[in-house]
Amino acid sequence: MKIAVLKEGAAGESRVSATPETVKKFIGLGAELAVEKGAGEGASISDADYEAAGARTGDRAATLKEADIILGIQGPDPESLGGAKPGAWIVAGLNPFGDRARIDAYAARGHEALAMEFMPRITRAQSMDILSSQSNLAGYKAVLLAAAEYGRAFPMMMTAAGTVSAARAFIMGVGVAGLQAIATARRLGAQVSATDVRSATREQIMSLGAKPIFVEKVAGIEGEGSGGYATEMSEEYQKAQAELVSSHIAKQDIVITTALIPGRAAPRLISDAQIATMRAGSVIVDLAAESGGNVEGAVSGETVIKHGVKIIGAKNMAGTLAADASALFSRNLFNFLSAFWDKEAGKPVLDEEIGNAIRLTQGGKVVNPRLLG
Repeated sequence: MKIAVLKEGAAGESRVSATPETVKKFIGLGAELAVEKGAGEGASISDADYEAAGARTGDRAATLKEADIILGIQGPDPESLGGAKPGAWIVAGLNPFGDRARIDAYAARGHEALAMEFMPRITRAQSMDILSSQSNLAGYKAVLLAAAEYGRAFPMMMTAAGTVSAARAFIMGVGVAGLQAIATARRLGAQVSATDVRSATREQIMSLGAKPIFVEKVAGIEGEGSGGYATEMSEEYQKAQAELVSSHIAKQDIVITTALIPGRAAPRLISDAQIATMRAGSVIVDLAAESGGNVEGAVSGETVIKHGVKIIGAKNMAGTLAADASALFSRNLFNFLSAFWDKEAGKPVLDEEIGNAIRLTQGGKVVNPRLLG
C-alpha cells in the first residue's frame, strides 16, 4: 500500500497533508510513504525531516508512481496525477459544490475521490473532521487579524494619562470558528457579544463569558440543520434578526462573521447600510468571503474600506498558521484512514456510513447523492 503526499498547487496554499508524525504512524500500519520534494516547505518541514521519519522523497512522477492513496489539502489537478494506480483514492478537501468540473475529471480518470469536508458530524468521526480542526484555527486568527488592523487597543487600560476603553467585539455565527473567536477576543480583553440562529448556542456563548444577542419570541429560532449546521430562517425571523443586529452593530468596534450553509452561498448578515452606522476605524472580518460573503462588499483575499470601516475578506485563514494547521489536518487524515485499516488486506476498507457519505466518485462515475440531486 503506497501513500503519496503531494505538494499543494493552489496559489498561496502553504499547508501539507502529512507531517513526520503521521508518516511514522502510517509506516507503523505497514504503508509505504512517498512525499513530493518541497511539499512541507510552507509548514517549515524539510525533505530531510520526512526522510528521517521513513518516507521517500522525489519529484511528482516518482511520488505518484504506483500510488494507491493520494493525500492532499486541496484537490490536486487531475491532469497531474499520471502514474497513480487505476482506482487510486484521492483523500483531501475537494470543494465538491464549488469545483464540480474537477470532480468529474477525477471520475473520468477512474479515481475514487473522497471529500473530507463531507465527513458526517457523528461522534466517532470527530477526530476526522477537517472542517472543525481548520475552523478552530481560522476563528483564532481572525481575531488576531482584526486586532492588528484595529487602530486601538483591545483591553481596557488604566494609565496615568487616562483610561483606554475596551474594544467591543461582536461574533456572528457560533460554530467552531465562532467559539474560538469568542474565546480569543476575551483573552485579548475585549467586551464580547455573539449571536447565532441556533438557540442551543446561547449557553455556549455565556460559558465563554460573552453576552448572547438573540431574537426572542419569533418562530424558527431553533435554526438547527443536519449535522449541527445552521439552516435558513423564516422571513419573520430574518427581519427580526436584521433589526436586532442593526441596533447592536452600530456600537461595535470589531465584527467577525462565520456563517456558512453547506452547498449554498454564504448568508448575507451585514448590509452596506449597517456598515455605515459603525464608527470609523472599526474592523469587520468575513470568514465566509470565499463562499460569497456574509458582508455586503466583502472581497475574498482583499481588504476594502467602506464608510471608514475596514472589511477583511478572509481567505484560507487556517493556511496562515501552516505548521499547526498541517499538524491537525494530517492527524484528521490519519485518524480517518487508520480507523478503517484492515491488517489482513493491508489497506483501509470503508464502511457504508462514512464511506457513502464522503465518496464522490467510483467506477468512473460520480456517485455521491449530494452531487446527483
